[in-house]
Amino acid sequence: MFFCAVLVFSCKKKTIQDPIPFQNVNVTIYPNDPLNFKIQVVGGWMYYNGAGVNGLIIYRKTNVGANDFIALDRTSTYLPDNASAKVKVQLDNFTLKDTISGSKWQIIDGSVLLGPATLPLKQYYTNYDSGTGALTIRN
Repeated sequence: MFFCAVLVFSCKKKTIQDPIPFQNVNVTIYPNDPLNFKIQVVGGWMYYNGAGVNGLIIYRKTNVGANDFIALDRTSTYLPDNASAKVKVQLDNFTLKDTISGSKWQIIDGSVLLGPATLPLKQYYTNYDSGTGALTIRN
């Protein structure tokens, strides 16, 4: 009996602590607004300041439904305390790079392409309502 209890408690799933500080995000934008022209087409992206820790990168993955967009925090998961390690979209419009550490992520889901970072970028929940044209981003 004791062995079973030890086995159950020793098999706990280890959780990775998010290195990015919690920042309440609750934003609504309208992709069809002329100011947001960059995300009106699939593959388009834009920086959005004033949300997340260091701002957001909003990327349009598809144009078929509620999950058309992805929103990633621009804070590097390798250097989260260094404000200069802000993630930037590269010329290929696919790769995101922290110019301090050289870490790279892919824009479609924030997963790591090249270290030293080992954690994906922080992703926020998105919902696009095609009826109202509103994109809601929140955590």
